[in-house]
Amino acid sequence: MTQAHIFNRARPLICTLLGVAVLGGCLQATTVSKTGVIVGNGLAPEGAAPGTCWGKIPTPAVVETVTEQVLVTPAKTNADGTLATLPVYRAESRQQIVTPRMDRWFEIPCPPSFTVEFVSTLQRALQVRGQYAGAISGNMDAATRRAVLAVQSANGLHSDVLSIETARMLGIVAVPRTQ
Repeated sequence: MTQAHIFNRARPLICTLLGVAVLGGCLQATTVSKTGVIVGNGLAPEGAAPGTCWGKIPTPAVVETVTEQVLVTPAKTNADGTLATLPVYRAESRQQIVTPRMDRWFEIPCPPSFTVEFVSTLQRALQVRGQYAGAISGNMDAATRRAVLAVQSANGLHSDVLSIETARMLGIVAVPRTQ
């Protein structure tokens, strides 16, 4: 076999491995929480301050199907005014976007601040408010995420990823001074 023949036979495998490597690099940069929030993807909304971290909740578009009856052949009438043939219609369906797809951005504490001490403080703050009944472990476990989701959902943010706003409300992140 020639080198070209070997390469042509191995090309699908090489392309697959290359695709997996590229996709793997993308997946490492992105984390999706249990509630579908994309976190830590290196992206931020337009105009975000440098050095800030963001979570994003992608909201799908709302699409409706509209069906209309379209006249194909009009009715024909006789000379005396009676109906010779009925009109012919066909149903025509199309999809229409009612609400476009949107991304809801919210600022989150940056990963370096998510220490064991920070998460322990979060758990204690949630426990004092009756939202968390687990052990103060310092781990961002499922029980802690459920408590964060409960607190944030009550304030209109349906995410288990802790937002800066919620962290400030809980008193675990400093509120910036106003000038």
